[in-house]
Amino acid sequence: MIIKKILVGVCTIASLYTAVNAKGVNPIFAMLNTNEKIFVVERESSSLAVIEKGMTRSHIKGMRNMNHGVVKFYEKDGYVISRDGYVIKFDPSSEKIIKEVKTSDSAIGFTVTKNFLAVANYAKKSVDILDRDLNLLQSFETGSKNVGIKAYKNYLVFSQMDNDKITVLKDKNAGKGKPNFEIYKEFEDVGVMPFDAMIKNNNFITGFFKSNFYGVVDLDTMKYSKIDILLEDRKPVLKVPHFGFWSISDGYVFIPAVGNNKVLVYTSDFKFVKNIEMEGLPVFTALSPDQKYMAVTFSGDKFPIVQIIDTKTLKIIKRFEFDGKVLHVRWSNIKPNLYISVNDTNKVSVINTKEWYLSREIFNIQKPSGIFIYEEKK
Repeated sequence: MIIKKILVGVCTIASLYTAVNAKGVNPIFAMLNTNEKIFVVERESSSLAVIEKGMTRSHIKGMRNMNHGVVKFYEKDGYVISRDGYVIKFDPSSEKIIKEVKTSDSAIGFTVTKNFLAVANYAKKSVDILDRDLNLLQSFETGSKNVGIKAYKNYLVFSQMDNDKITVLKDKNAGKGKPNFEIYKEFEDVGVMPFDAMIKNNNFITGFFKSNFYGVVDLDTMKYSKIDILLEDRKPVLKVPHFGFWSISDGYVFIPAVGNNKVLVYTSDFKFVKNIEMEGLPVFTALSPDQKYMAVTFSGDKFPIVQIIDTKTLKIIKRFEFDGKVLHVRWSNIKPNLYISVNDTNKVSVINTKEWYLSREIFNIQKPSGIFIYEEKK
């Protein structure tokens, strides 16, 4: 089935200039009054490294198993989910852990909203709804590993990896106060082994381990569509591309091809444009805040390489090679910086994105992976 129309709209990561001007704020003033605090997952040390002003300033210990640690911020709160199923609330300003709860023996996905936090569990085979202080409110048993959990309006959406199913929960309290979710709709046989997802406006987009298409749920109409992706000379997947790191600009959708040396380019309504031939098997496609450039990382023997694509010409314009595996990248919203975690050599490298050169290396970070930025108002 070919999708007819998907309203993608403007990228949620707008440029700083556009974002602050929409509020009637001088962009230069906003930059000067925002402190960029960088939290880096220390993969094997149960900790987060804290970078400020270009230097590693401290480490937050006691973050449990951080082999797949993910950090999210909401308002003035920080949250971590560890690979061994702990959800940890911390204060990003004081860098103190406030509370932790264990939702499962294994979990990697969660989402945070104003009134709740939802965790997609692996081992427990459930989706748990917590309040912002990590008190359990509801639990939905699925009998499956659960992935790709996202929130949209009064809905909570996730995929069941073992059941080839997408589930939509609806809050009967319509987002007012404590949530009360119920199963609203389930899509069966959506594809074989869904593994990750992203949400863009009203569209929940999911990828599969063993299907040659992507699935899209229009959460306004509750219709499901399949978008065929046909690739030749399919190669073994050494690292699963995280579809949370697809990139959507004003005009294009960029998708890392599973098992192929290509970044797939589609229009905003998913009409094919071209495949960009890459140096290796792409994992992350990370769009810059101004949407002009995209950084692409790889798996396998191309782990140390980052390539930069010009999103207007759809051509590769820069290539950087590091002295170890690149596990994550993050663009700054307020500085001309691209941060690169180089796992083997225990550092974060900083690329100047105005002149495209290595401007700094930040050391004293043990086995870095995920990079997360907290913008703290002064």
